[in-house]
Amino acid sequence: MSALHTWHSVTPRRHYSSPSPSHYLHGLHACRTSPILNLKKNPGSGGVKKSTHRLTLTRQTTYLPRTVDSSMADSDSRIQSDCNNDSVGPDYAEIIVVRHGETEWNADGRIQGHLDVELNEVGKQQASAVADLLSKEIKVSAVYSSDLKRAFETAQIIATTCGGLEVVEDPDLRERHLGDLQGVVYREAARLQPVAHRALLSHRMDQEIPGGGESRDQLHQRCTASLRKIGQKHKGERVVVVTHGGVIRSLYKRASPDRRSPGKIANASVSIFHLFDGDKWVIKVWDDVSHLNQTGFLKTGFGGDRISG
Repeated sequence: MSALHTWHSVTPRRHYSSPSPSHYLHGLHACRTSPILNLKKNPGSGGVKKSTHRLTLTRQTTYLPRTVDSSMADSDSRIQSDCNNDSVGPDYAEIIVVRHGETEWNADGRIQGHLDVELNEVGKQQASAVADLLSKEIKVSAVYSSDLKRAFETAQIIATTCGGLEVVEDPDLRERHLGDLQGVVYREAARLQPVAHRALLSHRMDQEIPGGGESRDQLHQRCTASLRKIGQKHKGERVVVVTHGGVIRSLYKRASPDRRSPGKIANASVSIFHLFDGDKWVIKVWDDVSHLNQTGFLKTGFGGDRISG
């Protein structure tokens, strides 16, 4: 079965946690780190409370596992059979695309865009979990990143763990510029910036956002061109690219233009693309978070979807 046929058997809007990229990446086990964030049921309220070992969180967030879809699990098993060794074929580049770790603005639902927000403590732990996954038994040739802090910090943690590689910054991997909406809490955007908010929700691909914001077409052109250049430079190699939710959605549309848009892309999730000769892109793993079993992932945080910021 060809890799392209394998991907077409996947339902992209469903999310899963197993089998994981750790299986795809040569039989690694995703749950290796000691617990950082434990979740316990609170019998009094029916909710979830956090018990931390090394972290002190000052806000309430909910971490929930993603569901397993049996069709996805079967498809991913077929992917494993196609990619069960450490080599990368000479006619393609394997690009491991990682969304940056969580920020306080993600947790608060505040639109970031090109504003330079750092990782919070949970985001740093998420980045460490990705780094731990990628550092075991696989050879990463290079690490690329958006030049925004939340991505670059994630990439630095990965690069240091994967043999002290240097992070190559690329501004074309930045999140979409969201104009007048940047810095605004999304739930208040319609009231505070009604024109920009309507532009954000527009289905027109060429709709720019007032205040210097980009259209989805502009985002698509710059980030897919960036990934194409990286793929051409690293044929036969495995590289890591750390970027943002809006960018990853554009990469998905480039690889699968006839499929529906994907759902929410989680912080510190892993997707794997193969970029072949002839400009063919194939998705091998999509938006996996199974390596975050110990740190959790922020299901309720803003970003990573159609209004990603």
